[in-house]
Amino acid sequence: MKMKALLIDKITSGDDVMLTDTDVPALEPGEVLIKVKAFGLNHSEQILRQGEINAPYIKKPVIPGIECIGEICESNGSPFRKGQMVAALMGGMGRNFNGSYAEYVAMPVHHVFGIKDNHLSLSELAAVPETWFTAFGSLFGGLHLSGKDTLLIRGATCALGYTSIMIARAVGARVIATTHKEEKLKQIKDIEAVVDDGCLSEKMRNRGINKIFDLVGPKYLKDSMSVLTAGGFICSSGILGGESVIHDFYPITDIPNGVFLTSFYSNYPSQKNMDEILDFIEKYKLKPPVGRVFEFKNLKDAIRAQDSGTVEGKIVVLI
Repeated sequence: MKMKALLIDKITSGDDVMLTDTDVPALEPGEVLIKVKAFGLNHSEQILRQGEINAPYIKKPVIPGIECIGEICESNGSPFRKGQMVAALMGGMGRNFNGSYAEYVAMPVHHVFGIKDNHLSLSELAAVPETWFTAFGSLFGGLHLSGKDTLLIRGATCALGYTSIMIARAVGARVIATTHKEEKLKQIKDIEAVVDDGCLSEKMRNRGINKIFDLVGPKYLKDSMSVLTAGGFICSSGILGGESVIHDFYPITDIPNGVFLTSFYSNYPSQKNMDEILDFIEKYKLKPPVGRVFEFKNLKDAIRAQDSGTVEGKIVVLI
């Protein structure tokens, strides 16, 4: 049986995107077949398309996509039942094996999770898996966020940033956000917001910031740490600054006294994580921030929109 999918084996811009016919994947032991209903676009997939595809550890050609919402077609002896709605994410998806930019995906059962009843539309649900898992793990696992905290989100005008603002405000934390473009301030107008010129050490010092969720990453991490109060936490979970490592990093001198540097790696989700996220969304009646929705046949336009950087919120593709 054939399906439509995006397969890439080289650097691929939005203009290069073309859906092709390929075989529906045959299952290996420990895998289930999912009919993809929707998926979100992620910065991780953009990194893959724009350069990481040339790395020797990437299986090529590969179907990108690190998450999806879908329906079990073949349970293959797993606890899932045919027709059950599930989320699938991470674990090498879209890199070590084919991902979700396709009508069907074969997924290892340990990275597939049942979806509890909820009030979300399909497009809203598709905005949840990877983005909310990273936000939850960073804010609560890395930062131990509570309503008593003052949280700085550095690099807030992205899907993960908007989601983190929503979560932090739900628990009552004071939120301060940064964006690198002045015109994007209007997207975070309901909270304290500043334009990030790469140096927050002066303008944000003495603001009582005891928690930082840093999505810009290594490029300005030392600067981020400099604005924390004693005993504060910083969780670095993004690389929007375009740099993935810190050169000439000396922990003894570069980490301020009494400051805790943490991170969150989203490769190991669990059913418990997914249940907690959906319970939280239901408790606070939240609507995941969806920027634009595209049909799968218009995947080229979705990826062009991602590369343009003009969409505020998660880009979702429906099949």
